Amino acid sequence: MAKVKTKFNCTECGYETAKWMGKCPGCNQWNTMVEERETIVKTAGVQSSLFTAKEKPQSIIHIESGREPRISTTLSELNRVLGGGVVPGSLILVGGDPGIGKSTLLLQTSNALATSGLKVLYVSGEESMRQTKLRADRLGALSERLFVLSETNLHFIEEAIEAMQPDFLVIDSIQTVYQPSVESAPGSVAQVRECTSAFMRVSKGKGIATVLVGHVTKEGAIAGPRMLEHMVDCVLYFEGERHHSYRILRAVKNRFGSTNEIGIFEMGEGGLVEVKNPSEMFLQERPLGVAGSTVVASIEGTRPVLVEMQALVSATNFPSPRRMATGIDHHRLALIIAVLEKRMGMFLQNQDAYVNVAGGMKLDEPAVDLAIAVAIASSFRDVSTQPFDAVFGEIGLTGEVRAVSRAEQRVKEAEKLGFKRIIMPESSLRGWKPPAHIEIVGVNTVAQALAVALG
Repeated sequence: MAKVKTKFNCTECGYETAKWMGKCPGCNQWNTMVEERETIVKTAGVQSSLFTAKEKPQSIIHIESGREPRISTTLSELNRVLGGGVVPGSLILVGGDPGIGKSTLLLQTSNALATSGLKVLYVSGEESMRQTKLRADRLGALSERLFVLSETNLHFIEEAIEAMQPDFLVIDSIQTVYQPSVESAPGSVAQVRECTSAFMRVSKGKGIATVLVGHVTKEGAIAGPRMLEHMVDCVLYFEGERHHSYRILRAVKNRFGSTNEIGIFEMGEGGLVEVKNPSEMFLQERPLGVAGSTVVASIEGTRPVLVEMQALVSATNFPSPRRMATGIDHHRLALIIAVLEKRMGMFLQNQDAYVNVAGGMKLDEPAVDLAIAVAIASSFRDVSTQPFDAVFGEIGLTGEVRAVSRAEQRVKEAEKLGFKRIIMPESSLRGWKPPAHIEIVGVNTVAQALAVALG
């Protein structure tokens, strides 16, 4: 006999409990527990079948090693983020805000793979086949080997996969697919978990590269249980501002490549267009000779990127000054302001400080510390920096400037874009020869860096 069990799951972290709670003990969020019913069927012999293995254990030195084959797309930025291309049999999760361009990116990718001779199945649970065709007409994604299915029932999707045997599968989105045997609404924790497990079995068993589109919460994380990100091989976030045409594809998990790579696209009338030179893009509207503006040489994965760091320091009438940061960690901003007050004697306790990374980029490496300090000091003293200076370096609490990695790549990127001088940690100058057509200024303290940049 089947037994129906009632339980409560957290929609944020997947925490499971037998009774309803106002606050989830797992993630401390309020009003996230939802009721679900689970049907338990007792079957004889299940326990023994769970431990039946098809393969025998082998010594790791006797297992043949080899590189995973890759399916290359025509989008080099996507290939970069994935580590060289799509791995057959991999399960990829793509998340992003509504309207950011997830479906556009995947439809363009599907068309590129279909044009190269692969059989592609695009399953849409949010749009009809006619709506998908209208999008494909606008993007020019019209290939004979690109098949479209509008379905949300997991059984019917599996039947279509079995009959068609595609090489590449897209599920848009996983929150709309439902398993009929699970008595929960589509998008619930149980449904997302069961459907993802089913697609994982299909992907690994048949060697089909599968992409799942996931909705995001208001905090920007992928909706559903946290274990969803553990089940897949690769997690990609598609980021960008609605009022900006630029989009950034970032890998936060990748079993087949680096997790620090980013791909940059520009949204146009004909879909997403790759940005070959992101540094030039981020600096094309940079004002020259303005206080509070400097250029930082950052590293995203293996790619050096030059972006503009802006700061605005203004007097406040409130007892507690504001510290606002866009594109950097606001805790890091507070730390750098404290160093400037203690080590440089700047009285910033009655000043509001606003720091912004132009272009919508998010920088989380410590090498941007020195550029933040230079931008804040430039705005506070109302002294402009040199228009062809680039800055990078990590700041310690004692006011020292510490070495950062890949200094040579940062300098070469700045030289390529026409910058004349680089202010960087002196300890990062060891082990390589600087280019002859650019001036390198090595500094050991924040005081030295400000004297060079604002002197």
